[in-house]
Amino acid sequence: MGIIEIENMEFFAHHGCYEAERIRGNTFLVTLRIETDMKLASESDNIGDAVNYQTAYDIVRDEMMIPSNLLENVCFRILNALYDKMTDIKKATVKVSKLNPAIAGKIEKTSVTQSR
Repeated sequence: MGIIEIENMEFFAHHGCYEAERIRGNTFLVTLRIETDMKLASESDNIGDAVNYQTAYDIVRDEMMIPSNLLENVCFRILNALYDKMTDIKKATVKVSKLNPAIAGKIEKTSVTQSR
């Protein structure tokens, strides 16, 4: 078993509960952690035997472009899409962070993390 991490993928998207957030948009960071059996890929050194990082990125990107009110929903959709399209995943964890959220006060980011 092994772990693949794709860290701090950056997207500009239109998630948020407030209309202004959905109109203006914001910067989001997504970190994906995939647990998978790496034995075959480790021995063969063949990309066809490994989890494809580009496929994982494309799935995250596509889900990030669909506006949602809540980061919880974004995480949920990313996990569902990953499991629907990538059969080698044993466990996945996704963290979605919104930079400079619309909260009174100086806050770097808010984040939601979900695993399946």
